[in-house]
Amino acid sequence: MNDSGAVLPWLVIRQDDNGNRYRVGRYATEDEAQQIVDTLDGRGHKQLYWVERTGQTTR
Repeated sequence: MNDSGAVLPWLVIRQDDNGNRYRVGRYATEDEAQQIVDTLDGRGHKQLYWVERTGQTTR
């Protein structure tokens, strides 16, 4: 399988208790990415999850 042609502009980002940020995954639509965030938030972990579009930065 070759994903080189796939367009996946939406990222799910996780920030841990120490402020370290990690990319959880890339998704084709914002809705798909938000569903992942909602699922992860629903598990009750203390980490912060959010959706970003590729090229966007958060502060």
